[in-house]
Formats: sequence, structure tokens, C-alpha cells
Amino acid sequence: MTPRATHDHHPTRLRDRWRLPTWWRRLRGHAPPVPESSPEPADEMRTETAEAAGAPEDTQPTQHDTATTLWRIRTTVRDEPGTLAALCGALAGHRVDILSLQTHPLAEGTVDEFLLRAPAAVPVDELKRAIAAGGGSDTWIERADTHDLVDAPTRVLTLATRTALDGAELPLALRQLLGRCTIHSLPATSLGGRPLEDTPPVEGVLEETVMRLRDPSGGALTIERPHLPFTPTEFARARALVELDARLGPRLPHRRDVLTLPEGNEVTVRRADTRDLAAARAMHQRCSATTLGRRYHGPLGDADRYLDHLLSPRYGRTLAAYTASGRLVALGHLLWDGDETEVALIVEDAWQRRGIGGELLRRLVAMAVETGSGCVYAVTHSANTGMVAAMRALGLPLDYQIEQGTLVVTAELAPAQVPAPAPHGGR
Repeated sequence: MTPRATHDHHPTRLRDRWRLPTWWRRLRGHAPPVPESSPEPADEMRTETAEAAGAPEDTQPTQHDTATTLWRIRTTVRDEPGTLAALCGALAGHRVDILSLQTHPLAEGTVDEFLLRAPAAVPVDELKRAIAAGGGSDTWIERADTHDLVDAPTRVLTLATRTALDGAELPLALRQLLGRCTIHSLPATSLGGRPLEDTPPVEGVLEETVMRLRDPSGGALTIERPHLPFTPTEFARARALVELDARLGPRLPHRRDVLTLPEGNEVTVRRADTRDLAAARAMHQRCSATTLGRRYHGPLGDADRYLDHLLSPRYGRTLAAYTASGRLVALGHLLWDGDETEVALIVEDAWQRRGIGGELLRRLVAMAVETGSGCVYAVTHSANTGMVAAMRALGLPLDYQIEQGTLVVTAELAPAQVPAPAPHGGR
């Protein structure tokens, strides 16, 4: 979600996931993209084999010394007495252990969602046949892992607590609540001042695989899950989280860390939001054209206009570095870019090459790991040796792609590999 130079073609990113046309669509308004369909075929999630599934396998000996696999299964059954018993009986015939069950009532029928432990020797197609024999239809199956063993009420309460403590948690909480989905935050107005068209009503809109909710901070939240329609129960849960966010208003964790730089100066690092707009604009005024150009990749006059978006907790997390006199000298952004995560830095010229940018980057990457991101990427000019050096100092596997002077550096994340922030004093 960094403003970027225009290209007609994308460099091929790691695992072929990089899509340069998305850069261009986002560049014009520096806002989340217009919702578009997921590139994944809808039937991929329905017929995954054990080899194709990416989730970890839970293999452990049972009393029969048989390896097992965890599955998450959702199927639609008739809303009649005995239908659940028939479905459970069909699964029991394959020695399937039902660990948890949720029901989602529909206008006609009921969606039953199971967490199952099945013998690893039972293929997914055989499970689907058993479910069909038990009266299930429109069945969706995917691999699960031990993190899914937490019961639904506990998971929802945990997500509500995280949302209550940090306004930036809402998009992440919604994604964890609803599973694999894409969330777009659309601002109330564009950079040009045009209001958002078709603002959703207060009660929201549910259209099978798309939810549209009014964002408490202004604008709209659009949630898409093309491979699996949302149920009214899921819609109600999502609305409840959004309402909680609206009632609590702007909020950030209060932690502040004091860092001592090599020359002895101290800077305070803390989370920032739109309440830091004035300080951020003042920092822009002190930055050179080169520094602003390397950060924003567009007309320098637009730099201030991006700050409302960049500092909004709805689109990510921001770290700010303040001097002892209260002057903002650096910003680091962790931005939710659809299903991916971007990192970006700007350090005032007089405070560059003192380790502030590297420290902010390490903290941002640690946050990305906490949110479950598999990688982070940075977009910069190929001549920006400072950003490249900061990425290399992470000690993580890096992928470099360059086109027409724009460099994309992607870091693969593994929790055990992410370097810890430098020692500091906290208060």
C-alpha cells in the first residue's frame, strides 16, 4: 500500500504471487483496492488431498497405533430430526472422531461445521462420500491443525479482547474469525476528496460470499470469501466485532520504549495513529526531496496526502520515533496489503544512519510474525541502499525483484529466525 511508480508489467515475485497491476490500481488513491475475486479456484478448497494441503498434519499414534489427520469440514444438511445423527453415524463408520461441532442455521437447512480427527489412511474423497451418504451436501473440506482445537466461544472472546486493546486488530480479528478471506478497507473519501460511493448501511450487507460493513473510522469494510459462502451466524459475529470497535473509539497500546543510540542520544519508540498527523507533516517539511522520493515514489506534493491513510490503524500498524524534545524523526509502517504485508520506513535526513530505521524494521517484522504473516515486502528505489541494508540486516531469506528502477525486496518469515529488537529501557 505504498505509492509506487507505474509499470505495465509486474516482475515475477516469489511463488508467483506478485501482481503489478495491483500496484497501479492502488497508486492513484493510495487506498485499498476495489474488491476483486480471489485468484484461487473455488473448488480447490473442496477437494484438497493430503499432499496438496498446506496446513500442518497432526500425526500421532492412537490406541490403534494409527496416524491421524485433523480436518475442518462444513456441510449443509436438512433441518430435520435425525439428520445430525445420520451424518455422525456415517463418519463413525470410518473411525472418525468428531472433536467439535458448530451449527449455522439457514433459511432452509443447517450448515454443520466439524473439526474431525480421521485416520490418515482415509482419503479426503472417501470422507466426502461418507458425508454425502449421511445426508450432507455442498461439502467443503480443508486441513486443520492443533490451533483449531480452541473452542469457538474462547476464540471469539480472545479476538474481542485483542480488538478492544488495539484498534489495528480489527481486520486481523475478522480474518481469524472468518478463516481464509480477503478484507479491503475503503476510505470515506479519496485523496481527491470524493466521497465513497455506495456506503453500506449501519446494519451491513450480506451477499453470499461478500460482506459489506460500515467502518467505524469512516468508509467501508468489504470481506470476500469466494470459496465458501458466509452464513448469517458468521455475519452476526463480524458485525459484533465491528460494533465493539465503534463503541471503543480510537485506541492504541500504551507501551513506550526508550532507545539509546550509539552517540548517546535517546529516542522513544511507540505506536502512532492519526493523532500524530501534525508531527508527521512537520517531519516531512524537514526531509529532503530525495528522502521523500525514496519513500513515496510519486509527486512530492502528494506526500502529506498519504499520511491520513498510512497512520490509520485500519490499514496497519505504525511505529514512531520521537526525540527527547518531542520531535518526530522517523516512521515505520506495517501495512495490510490484501493477503500480504508491506513494510515501509522514512527517517528524517539528520537522523539517518544512526540505527533508527533498522530498529523500527526489526520491530515491524516481529509484529508481522505475531499476526501470522509468512513474508513481508518492501518497495523502494534501487538506489536506496539504506533500505536494502536494513532488510539484509534482518538475517532472513530475501528475494529481490527490480523493474525500471523500482525494487521489491521480500523477506520470508520464520518465528525462530526473526531478530529480537535491541535492548532498551521501557516505561
